[in-house]
Amino acid sequence: MNDLATESALIDRCRKQDPKAFADFIDLYQARVLGFVKRMVENSEDAADVTQEVFIRAYQNFHRFDQRSSVRTWLFRIAHNLCIDRARKTDRRLKTASLSYSDEDGDEVIDVQDTRWEPETMALDNELATVIERGIGELSEKLRPVLLLHDREDMAYEEIAELLQIPVGTVKSRLFLARAHLQQVLTNYWNGDVVPSRKGVTS
Repeated sequence: MNDLATESALIDRCRKQDPKAFADFIDLYQARVLGFVKRMVENSEDAADVTQEVFIRAYQNFHRFDQRSSVRTWLFRIAHNLCIDRARKTDRRLKTASLSYSDEDGDEVIDVQDTRWEPETMALDNELATVIERGIGELSEKLRPVLLLHDREDMAYEEIAELLQIPVGTVKSRLFLARAHLQQVLTNYWNGDVVPSRKGVTS
């Protein structure tokens, strides 16, 4: 049985609220969900709490999953929504720095070439990795998930658009702006300039 067939069978069992199947489902996705959540809420304890809540919500609602989207899209949508809720409830604004654009309410759609930013290949040492992570942390709650989902989770524009419920053009423009900020952060680093403070990049 191939991986897709195996995952499909696992999902069918989860929809029937089979606890053993759901434990396997958690094993399959927990690390990836936690990695995404950590970069959205930043506090480790909050990240663990949100990740736990993601899977609680998924278990409670799996019978409603209609498979019109992929299970990954469905699960990360839950994670994204809970991250935003947590940030707002705790009044912790996700950091912003000055890079302005307007989004789908009136944004200039920027069609960007799909030149993938690969942080792993750029992180030549721990210091550079820290600079990159700080740059990611400065992105707003609109820009950051697009970057993480595309470059870390390898999601296509269309899948991200479905997950975040925004147009594909908006996904592209947000990804462009997120990468532009990271490019500036790296340029500052290589030039020996002061690394930008955690002001955050606005959407």
